[in-house]
Amino acid sequence: MTGPVLVEEHDDRVVLRLDRPEVRNAIDHATVDALHEACRLLEDEPRVAMVIGSGGTFAAGADIVQLRERRRDDALAGINSGVFDRIARLPMPVIALVDGYALGGGAELAYACDFRIGTPATRIGNPEPGLGILAAAGATWRLRELVGEPLAKEILLAGRVLGADEALAVRLLNEVVPAEDLEAAGHRLADRIAAQAPLAVRLTKRAFHAPREAHPLIDDIAQAVLFETQDKHERMTAFLERRSKPEKEK
Repeated sequence: MTGPVLVEEHDDRVVLRLDRPEVRNAIDHATVDALHEACRLLEDEPRVAMVIGSGGTFAAGADIVQLRERRRDDALAGINSGVFDRIARLPMPVIALVDGYALGGGAELAYACDFRIGTPATRIGNPEPGLGILAAAGATWRLRELVGEPLAKEILLAGRVLGADEALAVRLLNEVVPAEDLEAAGHRLADRIAAQAPLAVRLTKRAFHAPREAHPLIDDIAQAVLFETQDKHERMTAFLERRSKPEKEK
């Protein structure tokens, strides 16, 4: 499959590869459309998703050529914010594999993911005010939730770009690995997620992102659903059988 986003399907995961290396994977309208199509795939058949860039860059930002021509109605349409919100709401977790630059819209795509793994070359930030605009695709609220208000304001208002070590220290990155190990690290995390009960992961993600006033009701309802599943019964039975075995039989 060719296009701005290459989709690699596996049984329990899907790799989404941004593939515009000639412009450092700048996010243009075709990329947005391709990401919407990928979201449809992941909504119809929920699987872990991994998002990675081609050519040693995650995504250097939105396509400035297109961005310069956008006007009021384009902003109100939420072109980028809409697809990033859809990615954040996917049923199963999404892992961003961030090599090189993740700036502007590229950073906001990474913020919308559940996990972020970087490399020593990772640079992440939001320089939008330097271009006369703001980071309107999620950074003004997601970044504060991720790193706290003081650092978020440095990034959003003063143009601070975080390197890999800084981003790891504030847990904006979950892990930093050599560039050649980046995709393998993503698969290792996907393996850990895939080892969990799929419906339990889906409902946990949904409950985690529910507003505070929805708790504890949403937790109780989700647990009630899970208590009735065959997966829960089989996994708990296997756990109890392992625990009851004599040590020499384990």
